[in-house]
Amino acid sequence: MLFRGVGFDLREGEAIHLQGPNGSGKSSLLRILAGLARPFAGTVERVGSIGLLNEAPALEPDQPVEAALRFWFDLGANANLGRVMEQLDLTPLRHVPIRYLSTGQRKRAAFAQLIGQSASTWLLDEPLSGLDEANRGVVERLAEDHLAGGGIAVIASHQPFSRLAPSSLSLPEFA
Repeated sequence: MLFRGVGFDLREGEAIHLQGPNGSGKSSLLRILAGLARPFAGTVERVGSIGLLNEAPALEPDQPVEAALRFWFDLGANANLGRVMEQLDLTPLRHVPIRYLSTGQRKRAAFAQLIGQSASTWLLDEPLSGLDEANRGVVERLAEDHLAGGGIAVIASHQPFSRLAPSSLSLPEFA
């Protein structure tokens, strides 16, 4: 059992920051919230669409950045792909296959994909890892804009989001 008695309720415009040491269940909790794993006991209730950003972005590795993202934006995104690529400094990489991107570039492409999903709830697993200071600020602004637009965010991270003041939930160390 990784954790028990975990419960929270988020409304439009709200975020929660999951904190805890490695192995405490932060990523597992996000997978449960996304519907990719089942809780041992209890229930998960959610309304609206879910978008998960984790270490394995759902971008075709052999596709160039723009083509890989176009797939997600063509599904009915509420955002403009060109504008999002510009915000995330991906425009110069539009013809580069995903597999050749650095860790930070791949993370920025994953955020663009998340925006392309137009999900009302963002589940963010270590969203700032691999990003330099400037791009951490860009990602924080994107999350801030998502919340300002009525979105919800569940953030599992060792790093604080300096632009947000989310509620905090500490998961105990796994024993």
